[in-house]
Amino acid sequence: MAFDLILRGGRVIDPSQKLDAVMDVAFASGKVAMVGSEIKADPGTDVRDVSGYIVSPGLIDLHTHVYWGGTSLGIDAEEFCRTSGVTTAVDTGSAGPGNFAGFRKHVIERSEVRILAYLHVSHAGIYGFSHRVMVGESEEMRLMNPIDAVAVAEANRDLVVGIKVRVGLHASGTSGIAPLDIALEVAGQVGMPLMAHIDHPPPSYEEVVARLRPGDVLTHAFRPFPNTPATAQGTVKKLVLEARERGVLFDIGHGKGSFAFRTARAMLANGFYPDTISSDVHLLCIDGPAFDQVTTMSKFLCMGMPLPDVIAASTVNAAMALRRPELGSLKPGSVGDATLLSVARGKFDYVDVVGEHLIGDRKIVSEGVVIGGRWWHPKPSPKFKQIAG
Repeated sequence: MAFDLILRGGRVIDPSQKLDAVMDVAFASGKVAMVGSEIKADPGTDVRDVSGYIVSPGLIDLHTHVYWGGTSLGIDAEEFCRTSGVTTAVDTGSAGPGNFAGFRKHVIERSEVRILAYLHVSHAGIYGFSHRVMVGESEEMRLMNPIDAVAVAEANRDLVVGIKVRVGLHASGTSGIAPLDIALEVAGQVGMPLMAHIDHPPPSYEEVVARLRPGDVLTHAFRPFPNTPATAQGTVKKLVLEARERGVLFDIGHGKGSFAFRTARAMLANGFYPDTISSDVHLLCIDGPAFDQVTTMSKFLCMGMPLPDVIAASTVNAAMALRRPELGSLKPGSVGDATLLSVARGKFDYVDVVGEHLIGDRKIVSEGVVIGGRWWHPKPSPKFKQIAG
């Protein structure tokens, strides 16, 4: 087999294979071809010296908003992914059945970065989210569109990975938990997982997780008071533990208002790690407090979560949540995506959504991106010298 690209001599951390060793990674025909030592290059193979850097499977950000130009909260996926090392951006409900076709044609199909989507059960998705206009789309029950949501999800199974709904005082207001019940019906009809957003009560955290099924995702899982998963005494609420036991997945979804160090410390102290780490990046938080995926990952690293677990929560765990096992791994035959990372040491100021600061001693930095088995970013790349090809 002729290789298109070899990453030479990096520290390969691939939780899907329980790998953490200095190795080479070879790519061919858009896929991972081989992981091993001193892989032989062919004439014309692009060989990059990545010694001293971490090579992970391509990072997956399970919660983003990248319907740029079609929604007020959307950001540019490619620009974001260049700086944060993300190779798969999962848009979570920016579009609903009434405007998904435009999202697909004008953003997803034009993007070099892979974009997958949770389809919102509300007709136009998250349409009113800006500094001046903030409308909870789930409060208006006339916008709930389960019949068309089923049709659009069925017609776009190559891109739609699940159904999204937002509930809480800000998102569903006087409609309470009813939009969640409608979304669960849609998810059941199409055989897809649900991602549920939660904000201030009502409904309560416990009411929401009690309804979720195995494989469903609760995002904003480590949100601040009110509606946290931890008790005032610092233990994990019983219904939260029961939900994890039956297979509900807990996603970070940092965003503008949905992650608190206090909550995270309590959960980690109880051994309750998030299943997935995601940024919930959008226009109102890309300049802080969320910033990007690697900053969100860095916060967990600085709170004591081991680096391989942090990477797992942004690769293989996310791929399993998406039911896309070909992603988030460097196993031969997997999609040929990889992220090059470094861990800087020093003093770094991190902030959560309530303004608490954490001075951390480490920062995960995105250094380079491989997409579809080809070197994608940065170009040119003085750090990663091309030693052949």
